[in-house]
Amino acid sequence: MEVKLLDLARQWKVIKDEVKKGVDEVFEECSFVLGRAVSRFEEEMAEFCGVGGAVGVASGTDAILLSLRVLGVEREEEVITSPYSFFATAGAIWNCGGRPVFVDIDPATYNIDADLIEAAITDRTRAILPVHLYGQMADMDPILAVAEKHGLGVVEDAAQSVGAEYKGKRAGSLGTLGAISFFPSKNLGGAGDGGMIVGRDESLLSEVRLLRGHGAKNRYFHEKVGFNSRLDSLQAAVLAVKLRYLDEWSATRREHAALYDAAFREMDEVAPPPVLEGCSHIYNQYIIRCRRRDELKAFLDRNGIGNAIYYPLSLHEQECFRSLGYGAGAFPESERAAKETLSIPVYPELLPAEQEYVIGKVKEFYAR
Repeated sequence: MEVKLLDLARQWKVIKDEVKKGVDEVFEECSFVLGRAVSRFEEEMAEFCGVGGAVGVASGTDAILLSLRVLGVEREEEVITSPYSFFATAGAIWNCGGRPVFVDIDPATYNIDADLIEAAITDRTRAILPVHLYGQMADMDPILAVAEKHGLGVVEDAAQSVGAEYKGKRAGSLGTLGAISFFPSKNLGGAGDGGMIVGRDESLLSEVRLLRGHGAKNRYFHEKVGFNSRLDSLQAAVLAVKLRYLDEWSATRREHAALYDAAFREMDEVAPPPVLEGCSHIYNQYIIRCRRRDELKAFLDRNGIGNAIYYPLSLHEQECFRSLGYGAGAFPESERAAKETLSIPVYPELLPAEQEYVIGKVKEFYAR
């Protein structure tokens, strides 16, 4: 049997007629950049996330970058974040002119350890950038409390957590701004690149709208030096269809996760991901912490089971960030997670027989 880590072809079979209809409407209008499809989708996303507004941009990376820009992060100012995330988190800080300051992670959730943030704050700290990794939100109450105490902005990296909840509030709705990615592999993924910034402060969102279009409200008259970072209408049409299914898909991911949890809970060699009290996990990835991780990965590969390592090297150990001065050993929990974690299939269209096959092969490996 072959089980893919993600099978978008199955998803396409369910939604293709609706997507084609939406795409046809865009072609009929011939408004391909910031057309009506984009403005409608922005309104729908704002309502879904429970915020006042949303601004479509070209990618999730740009969503972080523009959020930091409108918060006023300037050269060499510091932004506190996690060393255990996709590169875009710290890369956007760097490309904004800022300096990433890393804080180690909670070993259970893999999210930034909120209790360690305050000790990392200096007189150059401008913002905190928590990452809601794998579909579970970071512990936001203490993060927001320390941010308020020190007058800092908070940008939620919600690239992997659209629809996740923390004490009844959805990802992107608690911080100053929330950054979302629509990369195709995300739980709400487009047919290419795309991103969005959500928030409650209309003045900040208006600034994002200005910056995404070269800093011009009126064509050829530029108030600021901005960017070319606009969500395409075709992507908005695709995403609007998928958004209607998202809560249902998330519920199915949770059902799959519950089956994995039950299967692995009694195993000494495998630790399923815990869920914080009061949180709703959407399982963008299902991550196990496991002994002999690399051997298990090779075994699953040989048996046709899709899997992936998120992430094999912490950000503070990346060659391009050597100048930050951290090095190996600086953040032991992040480094340990990079050596012990593995993602296995959890997408909504995963069949029961396929999931049982995955569970059976994991158990077979550790029974040898």
